[in-house]
Amino acid sequence: MKIAVAIKQVPLRDSPLRINTAGTWIEEDNLSFEINEPDAYALEEALQLREKHGGEVIVISAGPARVAQSLREGLAKGADRAIHIDVATLDILRVANSLAAALKAEAPDLILTGLQSDDLGYGQTGVILAELMGLPHSTIIMQVEVQPGRLRVKRELEDGWFQHIDMPLPAVLTIQSGLNKLRYATLMGIKKAKTKELKVVTAAEVAQASAVIEKIYAPEKNKQGQIFDGDAKSAAAKLVEKLRFEARVL
Repeated sequence: MKIAVAIKQVPLRDSPLRINTAGTWIEEDNLSFEINEPDAYALEEALQLREKHGGEVIVISAGPARVAQSLREGLAKGADRAIHIDVATLDILRVANSLAAALKAEAPDLILTGLQSDDLGYGQTGVILAELMGLPHSTIIMQVEVQPGRLRVKRELEDGWFQHIDMPLPAVLTIQSGLNKLRYATLMGIKKAKTKELKVVTAAEVAQASAVIEKIYAPEKNKQGQIFDGDAKSAAAKLVEKLRFEARVL
C-alpha cells in the first residue's frame, strides 16, 4: 500500500512573531520552523497503516529550501521517501495543484493531510487536492480501517457525534489531531534519513489567479471599565447578564 502524506512547515509555536515592513506577512528570517502538528498526526497514521498492511510512506511538501528540514524529520520518523516541491510561498489553490501534479505520477493508494495548518488554519488543502485529482475524500478523521480495495473511516461531528463511512480506494483523508500518540525520531532513524531519497521537483503552473494577503495586523488592545449602580444583588445580576450575553463567557 502506497501512502502519501502532505506536510506543511510552520513557525515554531513559541516563536515571537513580527509583521514585516510591508504588512503582508511575518518576518521569517529569525524564525525556527517545525512540521505542522496536524500533519504530524497524519504522518503517524500513515506509518501505523504501513506497519499493519505493508507498503511505503512518502512525505511531500511545497515550499522554499528550508522545507527540506521538515521532510528529513519525516524520513527520520520512518517515511520511506520524500518529495520537495521547490517553490516560494503559494496560496492554497496553487499548493494543492502542485501537490496534485507531483502525486499523480506516484499514483498513491491513500493520501493523508492534517485537518488544518497551525499558521493559516484554512483546512482546505486536502479537500481541494482531492477535487483536483478526482478522488473521494473525507475530513476530520478519527479512525482508519483498511479493507481490500476500500476504507472504513470514522469522522468527528459536532456535540460528540461520529459518522462511519465506507469509501473506495484511492482516496484523500484529512486527519484530526490527537488520533494517535506521536513518535519521536530515533538516533538510528535520523542516521537512516540521510540516506533516503529526497526528490526535488518544480511547482506546477496554475492559470487561475492566486489569492493575495494584502495586509495583516495585530488586533487592537483596549480596556473598558463599567460600574454597576445599586445594591450588591442587582449589581451581580447585571454583571452575570453582561458576561452571558455580551462577553459570552458563561
